Formats: sequence, structure tokens, C-alpha cells
Amino acid sequence: MSSFLGVPVDAAYHLVSGLTGILTPVLGGLAAVAAIVVFTMAVRLLLMPLSLRALHGQAVQARLAPQLVALRQRYGKQPERLQREMAALYQREGTSVFAGFAPLLLQWPFLSVMYLLFRSPTVGGTANTLLTRDLLGVPLGAHWLSGAGPGSAQGAVFLGLFALLAALCWLSARIGRLMAARPARPATAGLAGRPGLLVRVLPYLTVVIAAFAPLAAGIYLLTSLAWSLGERMYFWRSKAGPLSAPAAAPAAGGSLRSGPADTVLPMTPPGRVSGTTD
Repeated sequence: MSSFLGVPVDAAYHLVSGLTGILTPVLGGLAAVAAIVVFTMAVRLLLMPLSLRALHGQAVQARLAPQLVALRQRYGKQPERLQREMAALYQREGTSVFAGFAPLLLQWPFLSVMYLLFRSPTVGGTANTLLTRDLLGVPLGAHWLSGAGPGSAQGAVFLGLFALLAALCWLSARIGRLMAARPARPATAGLAGRPGLLVRVLPYLTVVIAAFAPLAAGIYLLTSLAWSLGERMYFWRSKAGPLSAPAAAPAAGGSLRSGPADTVLPMTPPGRVSGTTD
């Protein structure tokens, strides 16, 4: 484990272990799973201002996209002029090209700490006892690819986890597309065609990560992704009205553009890979 993250991972381990001990008299064998969920939600709550700021930056980028396309069409052969015009546009809007990215980057260390905690067999030179706990008889340190067949209890638990993750990934990508939808303008109508294969597959990266991670890390990813989805829905409803409103907005010939998918990409490590550690 990286010495840079070793100390915070050790601190997080003691917090989750202590929470597990507190919950054990009430929840019994489910105490460790509940501790993972509660700890993940607590950290995501602390990071929520950064998450909402990132969503705001992404919404601004989506709103400015038609103007940026028009600038590239007009000044595409004048790189220096194009840079000046784009900088002026961002300045007028009080934003920058990094507005939706920088807050996500700041979350990465925190999300990475959680992901490392729930996938590392040792913490601080000692065994990670959290991974010896179980969910429905399946150890939290077990891997889907450890040899158990799909008909076994372990296979059933992992398949259920993957199904929930896939459903959340689909819904998150759907909301992302709705958030990015804007009425088509004459200068940009028809430019936003169907998303490519990579754009359609990328939201499901979290499921792939979970397939190679211990069950404890999969539970963390599921909790973090569900929280991210809740943040998106809260942001959309508070800033842009009902989710169904943009669906009717594109004029004839327009189309929905694919918005940034919430793949929990800190994980490489997740989160939001999402930091790792959504």
C-alpha cells in the first residue's frame, strides 16, 4: 500500500472497525456490511459540496457546448483567435474548462482511501479483519472469480451485486443524458449524433471493477454509486426542474447529447472512478 495513503487508510480502518463493534449487538453478522454503508455515506456527505460543485460545472459545460461548437466552426483555422474567444466566453460565464473536473479531482484521495480499505487484505501490517466478516455466508474478502459457480451462494450474492450496480449505472447514465440535453440550435442541429460504443459502455466500468474486487469493495461501490445518483437527482430537481422536462426540449432534428457518466472512476480506484473512490 502507498505510504501516502497508508496513514489515512489505517485511521479509516479503526473507525469502521469501531463502528462494526458498536453495531454488532444490534445487527449481528450484518454489522460489518452496515458499517461499510454508514461510513461510505458519511464520507460522501462530507464531500457533497464538492460533488454538487462538479455537477454545476458539468451543467455549465453542457449549456455552453453549442457556443463552443460555433466558435470552433468559425475560428477553427485560427487557433490563437479560437483560444481567445473561448477564454472570453468562459470569463463572461464566470467559469472555466476545469469547473466540472477540479472538484472531482479533489475528492480522489478520500474515495481512494475507502476503496483501498475495503480491498486490502492487510492494513498497517496486520490482517484486515473486516474482510473476515460475511454477507449471507459469503466472506467480505471473497472474490467473484475465486472459483465459486453462479449456482452457489457466493455466486448468487455477487450476481445480485452486479445486477444492482448495472441498474444504477444505467440510471445514472440516463440522468446524465437528460442533464446534458438542450434545444438544438440552427448552428449545431444534427451535430450531436448517437453516442459511440465507448460512451455507451463507459458508465458500466464500475461493474467491471466490482468483478475483480472483494465483496466488501463491491458493497462500497454500490453505496457510493447510489449516493452519486441521489446527488444527481437532487441537483437536477433543485436547479433544472423535473427530470422529464428536457426530454421534450430538443427541436425537430435535435438529439440528446451524452453527458458525463458517473462511473465512480476514482477507482481506478472508483466512486465517481468516480475518486476511487466514488
